[in-house]
Amino acid sequence: MKSRTRTRSRTLVCVAALLLAAPLAPTAQAAGTDTRLEGTLPSGATYLMDVPARFNGTVLLYSHGYRPTSAPTNPAMNAPDDATKELLLDRGYALIGSSYATKGWAVTDAVPDQLATLDEFTGRFGPARRTIAWGTSYGGLVTTAIAERHADRIDGSLSTCGLLQGGVANWNSTLDPVFALKALLAPGSGIPLAGLESEAAAADAANAMRGVVTEAQGTAEGRARTALAAALHNIPGWNDPAQPRPGPDDWDAQQANQYQAVMGLVSLPAFTWRHEAESRVGGNMSWNTRVDYTAMLGRSPLHKEVSELYAKAGLSLRSDLNTLKRAPRISADADAVARMAGTSSFTGRLAKPQLDIHTTGDALIPVQAASAHRRAVTAAGSASLLRQAYVENAGHCTFTRAEIAAALHTLEDRVATGRWRGTDPGALNARANKADSSAPARYVSYRPTPYPRPYDLAHPADRHRR
Repeated sequence: MKSRTRTRSRTLVCVAALLLAAPLAPTAQAAGTDTRLEGTLPSGATYLMDVPARFNGTVLLYSHGYRPTSAPTNPAMNAPDDATKELLLDRGYALIGSSYATKGWAVTDAVPDQLATLDEFTGRFGPARRTIAWGTSYGGLVTTAIAERHADRIDGSLSTCGLLQGGVANWNSTLDPVFALKALLAPGSGIPLAGLESEAAAADAANAMRGVVTEAQGTAEGRARTALAAALHNIPGWNDPAQPRPGPDDWDAQQANQYQAVMGLVSLPAFTWRHEAESRVGGNMSWNTRVDYTAMLGRSPLHKEVSELYAKAGLSLRSDLNTLKRAPRISADADAVARMAGTSSFTGRLAKPQLDIHTTGDALIPVQAASAHRRAVTAAGSASLLRQAYVENAGHCTFTRAEIAAALHTLEDRVATGRWRGTDPGALNARANKADSSAPARYVSYRPTPYPRPYDLAHPADRHRR
């Protein structure tokens, strides 16, 4: 690896100069050196390309995850981490990706910037034998948007821990837990949950809600109610690899783990990130009018935990659910919903194969997001093109590089043969262990419960639920 890194460093300056002078013909790789190219797109987004000397003919178009507007920089990325990049370059893949022109909920910039990056690659290196779009987290949404809208540009797509429920469903599900927290723990607080007027107002609301949740964690009653809020978002009881894994009936430990995730949700997505997204679509794109939280809890895999914690605290779960039923609801701005749906919700129509992988213990984008995607794809008649696989681990996007490589190779097989093969856990684990045996692969048989509040463009009824 050190030799490879020194080679890239020595050739970077001269190769970049040649590339800026003229497009690189497909045969230019015969020189036997690795190539790195960085540049700027007309939108102002930057791009990054790494092409190994032994290019195998497949280019991987990588879409990175959500980058908040407060992030100090906005670099281009062409892989989720250096370890994965090293493995894929060693296997001959060309890796490309952009920064997106703006930060935040930037799907309207991300998709064209990614396609422009692909154009840059083709102009300099010639057409690739095969193009795979892939992405992480919010980048999974970008990848799936490319798969639905620009299938002619790719041969297949891979979403890793993707925001596959789409934009409208995501923001609805982000609203539900904070609605429960406010109604049950701070009903008279006046904390705004949507229609946030400014970034400062969003920060103030987040600070106020953090204080509410922190205080509640000090009592059995407060812990039970926080667990109820977590269940409405399907936040698992083991959601960070650094947490000890609780036993199946260790309700207190599960709740303590969920508390950490709820605090993270309150700190960023529920208020600060929401404000940025609202500013993109010109209003509030979330609602909970006519939502039955009793039924939603009943469908949650966390129902048993919540019931046990309520009993231990001496609280009536039925009474609190009735409180949620009576609490003033939030209505959406129809134009904002339409804009969010038009840019960030899915039709489910696939023309090329897609593989989704997700960890089972994800709190930021719970594994039920995969159920939402399967729902849309099935309704659109594209189910034969979709496969989904699950890695048993806590955390958001906590895959090993070998688990990602196994998914990519499996997708490539589908592209090459026209048939899905080896999507079962045993085959994926064998493939991952062959790619890198330094850590055991953890694919498991798993089927997530339904997404709490699905919304997609394949189901017309979704558009009338507000």
